Amino acid sequence: MSKSSSNEQLERTSFLFGTNAPFVEELYARFQNDPQSVDAEWRTFFSSLGDDTTDVLKEVQGASWERQDWPMHANGEMVSALDGNWPAADEKVIRTKLQARTPEASEESIRASTLDSVRAIMMIRAYRIRGHLDADLDPLALRQESHHPELQPESYGFGPGDLDRPIFLDYVLGLETATIREMLEILRRTYCGTFAVEFMHVSDPEEKAWIQERIEGRDKEISFTREGRLAILDKLIHAEGFEKFLAVKYTGTKRFGLDGAEATIPALEQIIKRGGALGAKEIVVGMPHRGRLNVLTNVMGKAYQAIFHEFYGGSANPEDVDGSGDVKYHLGASSDREFDGNKVHLSLTANPSHLEIVDPVVLGKARAKQDQLHDRERGSVIPLLLHGDAAFAGQGVVAECLGLSGLKGHRTGGSIHFIVNNQIGFTTAPHHSRSSPYPSDMAKMVGAPIFHVNGDDPEAVVHAAKVAVEFRQKFGKPVVIDMFCYRRFGHNEGDDPSLTQPLMYKKIGNQSTTLEIYAKRLVDEGLVTQADVDERITGFRAQLDGDLAAAKGFRPNKADWLDGKWAGFSQAQGDARRGETAVPLGTLVEIGKKITTIPDDFNAHKTLQRLLKNRRKMIETEAGIDWGMAEHLAYGSLLNEGTGVRLVGQDSERGTFVQRHSVLNDQVNEDRFIPLNSVATGHAEFEVINSMLSENAVLGFEYGYSLAEPNSLVLWEAQFGDFANGAQVVIDQFISSGERKWLRMCGLVMLLPHGYEGQGPEHSSARLERYLQLCAEDNMQVVNCSTPANYFHVLRRQMHRNFRKPLIIMTPKSLLRHKRAVSTLKELGPDSSFHRLLWDDAELLPDQKIRLVDDKKIRRVVMCTGKVYYDLYEKREEHGIDDVYILRIEQLYPFPARALIKELGRFENAEFVWCQEEPKNMGAWFFVEPNIEWVLSHVGARKRRATYAGRPAAASPATGLMSKHLQELNQLLSEALIVD
Repeated sequence: MSKSSSNEQLERTSFLFGTNAPFVEELYARFQNDPQSVDAEWRTFFSSLGDDTTDVLKEVQGASWERQDWPMHANGEMVSALDGNWPAADEKVIRTKLQARTPEASEESIRASTLDSVRAIMMIRAYRIRGHLDADLDPLALRQESHHPELQPESYGFGPGDLDRPIFLDYVLGLETATIREMLEILRRTYCGTFAVEFMHVSDPEEKAWIQERIEGRDKEISFTREGRLAILDKLIHAEGFEKFLAVKYTGTKRFGLDGAEATIPALEQIIKRGGALGAKEIVVGMPHRGRLNVLTNVMGKAYQAIFHEFYGGSANPEDVDGSGDVKYHLGASSDREFDGNKVHLSLTANPSHLEIVDPVVLGKARAKQDQLHDRERGSVIPLLLHGDAAFAGQGVVAECLGLSGLKGHRTGGSIHFIVNNQIGFTTAPHHSRSSPYPSDMAKMVGAPIFHVNGDDPEAVVHAAKVAVEFRQKFGKPVVIDMFCYRRFGHNEGDDPSLTQPLMYKKIGNQSTTLEIYAKRLVDEGLVTQADVDERITGFRAQLDGDLAAAKGFRPNKADWLDGKWAGFSQAQGDARRGETAVPLGTLVEIGKKITTIPDDFNAHKTLQRLLKNRRKMIETEAGIDWGMAEHLAYGSLLNEGTGVRLVGQDSERGTFVQRHSVLNDQVNEDRFIPLNSVATGHAEFEVINSMLSENAVLGFEYGYSLAEPNSLVLWEAQFGDFANGAQVVIDQFISSGERKWLRMCGLVMLLPHGYEGQGPEHSSARLERYLQLCAEDNMQVVNCSTPANYFHVLRRQMHRNFRKPLIIMTPKSLLRHKRAVSTLKELGPDSSFHRLLWDDAELLPDQKIRLVDDKKIRRVVMCTGKVYYDLYEKREEHGIDDVYILRIEQLYPFPARALIKELGRFENAEFVWCQEEPKNMGAWFFVEPNIEWVLSHVGARKRRATYAGRPAAASPATGLMSKHLQELNQLLSEALIVD
């Protein structure tokens, strides 16, 4: 159906668009109250509508539940923008100023001029909001060109005859008056060129005003000095020349080249240069595989011959360094760069192929480095993240990282996000891979400004990078650069992208390279000659030829994994690795008294008063120390030694099971008090953080923190152990394998509540089996402690050895308050330590109901780990069994095989059983069974294989019925002890 002529007329002449709706509604309400209060043209228009006055006023007034104190009183464009009432505020201000400027003007003249001014400002605002939609962003011009109606002067009542009439603007755009033609020239250059910006979603008036001031006005054109433009040219020559050289010398080899996005290199140079000038001392970089080799060489300064050596199949590390290695486009690097006397340290973080998962790791590293510098403003270290367009929009960890950006425990002063917008994801078109117009739209949720830029205009790209880093350093908020570009050779060099995108790649095949376009521009402008450009290209090619020849004899001479903060650490050696974890009793008593003392004027909850009283009693009696107190003493003793502690997790301040209470809240004024900080010395601090409801990004962040800070105990706690499966990528790709792949030690501790108490399939198992399956090559430690003392020592052990390994702890739930699961202060004091194996309490403790027979008469040894020990112990007591020994394996990996040989060798006539509460296909059974078999073969046991006692294999970790849970528990305990 065709439009009616009246509708066509309206479309050509009206400025009744969505962005102007609040202004029109306000005028309409004024007209209903007093028709003479609006312009004659508006009176005619509103009269023709014929609406009921009562209905109109109710509509403007809003819903009955609406707050009467909102919107706030408008005060200029910045505040008015928050409530949509900006045109009315402008009209009032402009009218007043016009009357003051032309006191002799008639009322009709002032109204006409006011209306012109408001309409012009509406148009300017539309460009600020919508200008990017008309911008020249796509190098391939894939989108059919169309002009947004809200950006046309006719939409605001300005015809061809109005274009050169001066209009009062009150210094909007930096001009007191301007013609429509002049306004359009500034607006289209500012918002519709090869550089465009989205910032009107930013809620902070100061941030918004700064961006407007930075980019708007007659004098705000993108411009560079001659030297700056030649520097851009050289970087493009290096970026393109390197990729072409690799394509010729290693045809068909995967390199995930930067072809089509070469402007990335001068943009990163600008971020480093401008960041250094604005106070940055270090930039931590994370990026995917695309363009990584180019960044490694042309930004990070890695030698070309080192890259060529790796293409020949050589290792990135010296021959005497043990490790499995990784493909060359996953490797990290570090270097120092200097611009204008400002030295900036660069650190490119190694990462797997799992897109975007390196993001939280980079943020964590940056936060740790800021904390090391005691930089609360967080301007000294900048996290810089490169993304692909499909991954930025598609991977949830990106949104999680943006969500962390404003949180006290995880803020980094803003991350700079550089999207290499290939306009495709492998073979998937944007309209199939995201629901938003731009990949960057997700960043709007945190009010990040977004700079869109055409990758074939390298000056615009470098300008965007410069403004972005300036914004970050000034406001400490995230910022996004969205560079439209393309992949010249598909997802990788062995791919044929024309199979799925024939039209796109037909255009790419005819597209001049960014270097060719920019070089022609400089030649046309007389800055250089074509001969000069050719000479620069030839010179660089000669350099690469020389480095290629040298690569065959290249040998890496140093691995940088134990430099900087890691100096003095070494690889793990030996078997016991006990560490000096005991603490003098006097020190423990002193710490215990301090952490159970609160200020006189602090109004603690009655429950917490009782808890502190009980903890003080534990210190005074030197007995009955439970898990919460043992943990506090572990942290407190480390803090007392000058070692910082950072504990992060959902509800970790109080503890999921109301067991920790590391932060006390005043019941009157909600002031916070952290007792543990009363024992800290030096710069040590106890930092406990209730994290956002995310596992993936938060665990990745803490892993990154521990990479950069080996001298603090860094812990991540799952609310329940099975919640860690939401961060499985971090566990698989970083925690368990990072040291072997990338020579990067990590001392992160994971606290995973685990234990079967009949609470159903979701909160019983921490999936112990998954961690044990990942264990090999001495990569990490897995423990399942059964006593507070062992928990105390394993935490302290983590900081009292000259190496770092990830530590996975199955933490208790019901044992937190179990009457048997307590320790004495002596077990934390002199001559005590962590025990990988723990003996039967019936053998060690006095006044036990059962007195065991001699070792030779023991008929069965039941080995177990964790909470089930207490279930076995009580079952044995219940039946008066004295010839079954229960041995706890507290450390499952590294498996204490030799220590176990010594213990099991005591029982010459016994048979051996492994008992667990998990189903047979879960828990530790499949891991310990071959290890126990090896041990039994060395003790001369009659049966070389242990018997299994536990739940049968199951699809679900646990039953949801308490009655069935108890039935299963009784069955497995009876099988372990042979009870009828």
